[in-house]
Amino acid sequence: MAPKADISQITRIGIVGAGNMGTMMSLGFSENGLDVSIWDVSEKNVDQARKLAEQTKTLKGKIYHFKDIHEFTKSLNSQPRKIFIFSITHGWPADSVLEKIKDGLKEGDIILDGGNENYRNTERRQRELEPKGVKWIGMGVSGGYQSARHGPSMSPGGDKEAIEFVLPLLEKFSAKSPDGKPCVQYMGPRGAGHYVKMVHNGIENGMLSAVCEAWNFLNKSLGLSYDEIGKIFEKWNSEGELKNTYLIQIGSEICQKRKTPQGDQHGEGKGEGYVLDDVLDKVVQDDDNSEGTGYWTVMDAANRHVAAPTIATGHFFRVASGNRAQRLKSVENLKIPQPQRVEAKDKDNLIENLRRAVYASFLCSFCQGLELIARASKDEGWDVNLGKCIQIWRAGCIIQEDHIADILEPILLNAKEPIMNMKLIDEVAADLRKNFDALKLITLKAIECDNYVPAISASLEYLKYVGGGMLATQFMEAEMDFFGAHAYDRPNVKGEDPGKPSKGAHHYEWRPA
Repeated sequence: MAPKADISQITRIGIVGAGNMGTMMSLGFSENGLDVSIWDVSEKNVDQARKLAEQTKTLKGKIYHFKDIHEFTKSLNSQPRKIFIFSITHGWPADSVLEKIKDGLKEGDIILDGGNENYRNTERRQRELEPKGVKWIGMGVSGGYQSARHGPSMSPGGDKEAIEFVLPLLEKFSAKSPDGKPCVQYMGPRGAGHYVKMVHNGIENGMLSAVCEAWNFLNKSLGLSYDEIGKIFEKWNSEGELKNTYLIQIGSEICQKRKTPQGDQHGEGKGEGYVLDDVLDKVVQDDDNSEGTGYWTVMDAANRHVAAPTIATGHFFRVASGNRAQRLKSVENLKIPQPQRVEAKDKDNLIENLRRAVYASFLCSFCQGLELIARASKDEGWDVNLGKCIQIWRAGCIIQEDHIADILEPILLNAKEPIMNMKLIDEVAADLRKNFDALKLITLKAIECDNYVPAISASLEYLKYVGGGMLATQFMEAEMDFFGAHAYDRPNVKGEDPGKPSKGAHHYEWRPA
């Protein structure tokens, strides 16, 4: 039996990983009064974490830095239940650490895996530790290293009793929504927590793409300066549907961040001009395997038959950017026109349409991600409450978007049964319909001036085909029946139209075999 314990008896936690996230979490928990033991496989990381702790004057709990993993584990033995937080790369590193500390674990101990782990790996480790009575909790942690310092959004999933035991600590540490609610909730059993975080990152990919597309359109096609774009983003973030949107807010800061003679604390950004000019256009996290959540989201959407083109296109835009060497060879061979200036008689009106197109793309990304979570929850028997997902995304996370949250949270929280199709929510449908013309206009303008709008154009096409009563796939189905005898259903026939997504009842012998 696990030892009886009260959360008030837990005065010290152990953090595995002294990189940016783990170090910032150690400071955050310390400032909330907990003692922290922290270990990393890299002694350099441990030394840097110690130095930063020594420079921080707001700590309340003590932070103990370890280079020996066994001493690290023993430092938690005085607790009735050892509580670990893993903040390391997904995959084999977590397995490696678990193997090293396994002998020091006892029944009732809890490991919160705060890395961006694949939910199937989470479920495998849960099964592996079940005979020992140790609980492995897959806990998504969103917001990056800055939120890890001041309070992230968290999505724990796994054993409910174990999560409820540690929840008071997590609630104290987490980001708080504008109404003061902690941005952490029990998501569901098994891999539900890491799955929700995976899809959060997928939604993020779609949103990131739409924002960078807007920036490029403003800069390359409208010829606006970084400062001008920063002011536009500031305005977008202060009113309307994009008010209090994290990616828009930090975008305004990025555009207006100038270099200084001394640079930042690491020596970057020295000189004159804008820091943004020092940033190359390649996103490599998908190439170097330091990030897998975007790829997994796209794969799982395909596997579960959920249309998610805004998310998928945002991911493939990143992938194409990452291999810059091959891309530069293609530039020479393809000789595709580069983004051009566009003639705009009413620039303010065009910028307003761009704002609306970005918002519509954000909303499409949310629809696709939430529908994927709903589908997975049904398939896996997780019973994830989508309203709670919106609640934890209110603050401390990358996809914070107040207007969308205001629409969705009350509806999803109070739904009597799971909503599988977000476009059936009247308020969502109304906003998508209202901004369809803006998506269309910006896509047309971008085509005209050879600019990049993968997520915005994908959102336009998504609305066209999920809102289409008779698609071009009628012809696709006929061709597949021709060459593969795949069979088809007939229009306006009871039981066949709309029917189920299964093999049709008819095959026509288009050409004798």
